[in-house]
Amino acid sequence: MNHPTPTQIPAQSSAHSPSSTRPAGAVRTAAHALVECLCAQQVPIAFSVAGESYLAVLDALYDVRDRLPLVTCRHEAGAANMAEAVGKLTGRPGVCFVTRGPGATHASIALHTAQQDATPLVLFVGQVARQDLGRDAFQEIDFGAMFGTIAKWVVEVHDPARMTELVTRAFAIALNGRPGPVVVSLPEDVLEEPCPAPAGPFVERIATPLEVGVAAEIGRRLARARRPLLWIGGSGWTPAGTAALARFAERWRLPVATGFRRKDLIANDHPGYVGEFGFAAGSGALRALAEADLVLALGTNLCDVETGGYTRLDPRLSVERVIHVAMRPEDAGRVFPVAFRASASPDAAAIELATLEPPATAGWAAWTQAARAAYERDLEPVAVTGAVNPSEVFRELRRRLPDDAIVANGAGNYAAWLHRFFEHRRFRTQLAPQSGAMGYGVPAAIAAALLHRDRRVVSVAGDGCFMMSANELVTAAATGARVVFLVFNNGAYGTIRMHQETRFPGRPHATALVNPDFVALAAACGVGAARVTETAAFGAALEAALAAPGPRLIELVTSLEDIAPGKRLSALGRS
Repeated sequence: MNHPTPTQIPAQSSAHSPSSTRPAGAVRTAAHALVECLCAQQVPIAFSVAGESYLAVLDALYDVRDRLPLVTCRHEAGAANMAEAVGKLTGRPGVCFVTRGPGATHASIALHTAQQDATPLVLFVGQVARQDLGRDAFQEIDFGAMFGTIAKWVVEVHDPARMTELVTRAFAIALNGRPGPVVVSLPEDVLEEPCPAPAGPFVERIATPLEVGVAAEIGRRLARARRPLLWIGGSGWTPAGTAALARFAERWRLPVATGFRRKDLIANDHPGYVGEFGFAAGSGALRALAEADLVLALGTNLCDVETGGYTRLDPRLSVERVIHVAMRPEDAGRVFPVAFRASASPDAAAIELATLEPPATAGWAAWTQAARAAYERDLEPVAVTGAVNPSEVFRELRRRLPDDAIVANGAGNYAAWLHRFFEHRRFRTQLAPQSGAMGYGVPAAIAAALLHRDRRVVSVAGDGCFMMSANELVTAAATGARVVFLVFNNGAYGTIRMHQETRFPGRPHATALVNPDFVALAAACGVGAARVTETAAFGAALEAALAAPGPRLIELVTSLEDIAPGKRLSALGRS
């Protein structure tokens, strides 16, 4: 991992900045102990919107700014989404600091994404002083009540001597089991009191293996099947686990489908890859699922998006048809009843499955090839009515980006084009919220570019999605984050307009957008930009953006009529 350095993320200082180290004999406060914990956990970068409720932490972070850069963001949602993206890219908890009240509520969107996507995240929130708790003090919120349903754990530090214990536990909880978000509330008076406790040890993720005999039984059932399908998803994967997964699929000649926005778990040019289960599920994946007589679901929770609103599997048939291996025992067979279920870390399970000897002859090899061929046909560009063809744009993007390029997106119909026509070829190259959160792609891409300065990063957004975090263009410019921002502008909240036209045809309401001049907006933020109004111009615009030393934006003017791949807006709702 390429850790940012002080020259990459400018330290915010002035002629009146204090000394970079604490004076001799200075008291080690709980704030300093907290920062020492972050260093002990090898946090590579943190994000914040400054608040007076945790000034002591900001002061302590000043001492370690050479080791732990702190990125100043323009909105707490952006800061928290950046931290969530770091969690996805590293497999370790991303870190964000926000203030109480409005700061915490703004950050909650990323907590929801981390909960739905099973991403490790630790959110530190400033809080009112202990003596003011329960008095409805300025900006006071009961964070346990507020975040209790979306965070794995919410803790408020009342004893400064326990700071290191609780912060270390926060990292362990965020990282282990089914990963997720943890909230640590920091009363401001606690932060300035002495803390003698040393920083805790580096927390490792505990990988849970399959129970003895489970892998062998999976192998026996696969060997007896006529048309087995491997359905992979979830989080908690490692490079070793995804490498083992690819070997397992190749040796057994299995068709492999990925869960919603988990396309980077296996190279999409792998001979067994047949597509993604999501809103834009392709014919290869759907064909394989419809015809499979055995489904090995590994890591995925078989959520509603992946199962088409719980319709792609039949509960009456899933008992014998599905093997479900989930991260938590309570998730295995939770929605669809199965007779054979197990619990394990998906990477540990994949490593063990890769050791299984396949049958001498895979009777389903030709069937796998047919599903793969259906997936490849879906990659062919489709005709559109507008002058900019998104299917051609994403094919061109794939041709020009290296395999390790990171692509981030938020939510909207534009993402259906991206997920269908752009192939991922390396692990941890896709940043996309399973929560369906708009505004995610811009901050996630900035975080990726700061974390991996040596890799190409692209943000993809629709005009509605982009405007929910466009202010972070300033952050990209200030930090020199080398991101290419693609903004698809069709002048509408496209997804909602699509559903509106389907259910209430001819009655569009509250979905049209009046947008700013995106090129001028980018320029005002210090980001060079270009506007593309026809497909043929995209290649040159992308080449110029990729050659630039800093962030660049490309606006692509698309037709609302081209509402989704192969769909016309005017044809929706017709009987």
